[in-house]
Amino acid sequence: MNELAERYAEAIFSLAREKNTVRELKEEAENLSQVLETSPELIGFFRAVKITSAEKKDLIQNVFGPVFDKDMVNFMKLLIDKGRIYSLKDILKAIVHKANDELGIQEALVYSARKLQDTDLERIRKALETKTGRTVVLKNRIDESLIAGIKVVVGNNVTDVTMKHKLEEMKASLLKGGGQA
Repeated sequence: MNELAERYAEAIFSLAREKNTVRELKEEAENLSQVLETSPELIGFFRAVKITSAEKKDLIQNVFGPVFDKDMVNFMKLLIDKGRIYSLKDILKAIVHKANDELGIQEALVYSARKLQDTDLERIRKALETKTGRTVVLKNRIDESLIAGIKVVVGNNVTDVTMKHKLEEMKASLLKGGGQA
């Protein structure tokens, strides 16, 4: 995460901590991140030099004012004023990361070739909670190239027990030892 995003995230996060609204801030940051992912033209609008700051702030007020807390709306307007709206995605990621730390939440990804059953995901989630001592929010991502098995990513830790990984290990072993009799 870049330093600029961290500083801005810390500013609004400190305010949320004071008001005891960290969970709400996290939800808003996640919702806004989703909006930006599904509407890339919104970032284009914010970056457009021909659109005035006042017009950008009006859009923020009209679109986000009715659904987001005024602190988040004012924060977005501040980013417009400071010319930092281009960092919004990184700032939102930093907010979610800080909130997760504060709330004792660990996000984890489970990659699989097919969608996993809810019972399997629940078993994995419970095992990760035992291992991390935190509440785990688990997301299942489909990657058909894995062939079979799962790959679990928790923070910087990756556990890969997929068929693709096993085949890659076998290939590397064969190539490494290929010249020996």
